Amino acid sequence: MSWAPLWLSLQVATLSMLLALVFGTAIAVALTWKKLPARDFLYSLSLAPLVLPPTVLGYYLLVAFGTDSAIGRAWHWLTGGDIVFSFTGAVIAGAVGSLPLVVRATRVGIEGIDPSLIAAARTLGASPLRVLLTVVLPLASPAIIAGAMLAFARAMGDYGITQMVAGQMIDGTETASIHVMNALYGGREIDARNMSLVTTLVGVTLLYVANKLLKKLSGSHV
Repeated sequence: MSWAPLWLSLQVATLSMLLALVFGTAIAVALTWKKLPARDFLYSLSLAPLVLPPTVLGYYLLVAFGTDSAIGRAWHWLTGGDIVFSFTGAVIAGAVGSLPLVVRATRVGIEGIDPSLIAAARTLGASPLRVLLTVVLPLASPAIIAGAMLAFARAMGDYGITQMVAGQMIDGTETASIHVMNALYGGREIDARNMSLVTTLVGVTLLYVANKLLKKLSGSHV
């Protein structure tokens, strides 16, 4: 079995997870502000990648980051390359697909914090930013880490969005999920089976650890 597809998927998943973690945490923090206009709608919008077909998400990304888009042209001017049908496109595709998992887990973690702890920090003169960085995010860290793990697993296993945005091959290598399909259709059933088992092991392990972290978080608030 070739390990190149798995290595590529691990790289894509790592960067996708980091991207989703940054934007997902920021969105989750904003959503915990009760005065945020249209908060419920924005929350639903952030979770949309969970229910929208991969082809629809892929279409939106192609429109937003394609060679004819403003972002795509700016990227080409800065780097000389394109976002779509590239490693960068695969990372963005994975991040978009996994973003809801970070948003949801982080929001649950933040909203589970005892309000009296935040109030005490504010009473002691801490600014909202300092409260966020020294109280809120550290206390919500188990949920944030769990969300990051789920995002990694989701990005690693993505197929539909990645195929539309990054294509079948990235620098001559397939991602693990695309490799499984190509191996199966190419009559290489043993190769498809082995890659499926490896990716399943990674995904289930991450889900197990994430669930433990979320249970730890919920138990700390009892």
